[in-house]
Amino acid sequence: MSTLPLLRTRIKFCGFTRGEDIDRAVALGVDALGFVMWPNSARSVGVEQLAALSARVPAFVTRVGLFVDQDDELIERCLPYLDMLQFHGSETPDACQRYSLPWMKALRMREEIDLAHEAERYHGAQALLLDAYRPGVPGGTGETFDWSRIPANLAKPVILAGGLSADNIADAVRQVAPYAVDVSGGIEASHGCKDAEKMASFVRHVALADAR
Repeated sequence: MSTLPLLRTRIKFCGFTRGEDIDRAVALGVDALGFVMWPNSARSVGVEQLAALSARVPAFVTRVGLFVDQDDELIERCLPYLDMLQFHGSETPDACQRYSLPWMKALRMREEIDLAHEAERYHGAQALLLDAYRPGVPGGTGETFDWSRIPANLAKPVILAGGLSADNIADAVRQVAPYAVDVSGGIEASHGCKDAEKMASFVRHVALADAR
């Protein structure tokens, strides 16, 4: 009698600005690619650049747009080039679900956060992305947080982010068992420019953790 294999950890690479980096990530089998549309980020792209980059992404790889409390007009212009939306600001559930695409909500792990409450509040989300908290910074801090604060029975799939790299991702996967992991700075040579070896090493360490 055969048994079903354990689910593997999905991988999202974020902060793409160059086509060649997209090609490498796709060749590595990455599940989702993130594009930062928030102009205050060092990894941000404009709508025209998003259109050009997203055209390189083949079928079955999810294109995710990252927004931080941005206006409807910009988000609507981006929709044709995306498969999913990622909200990193103080967006309400109603603000997140007014568009035609599925979405996830990023939550920064401040001390007083109640993840069970937030999962209920953002019940329309496809997942919750959990990131480190730094006052005034909506994400991309390069810092980790205490993974033991994540409850095992959270009602939404967890996407783990915050300070991940090939050095700590195996521990993160084994400890948290997230649905997916999200990395940006941990696979870069510089802001917005990915490092081919760091990308490959990250994917390899996730696979090794899944196999244990």
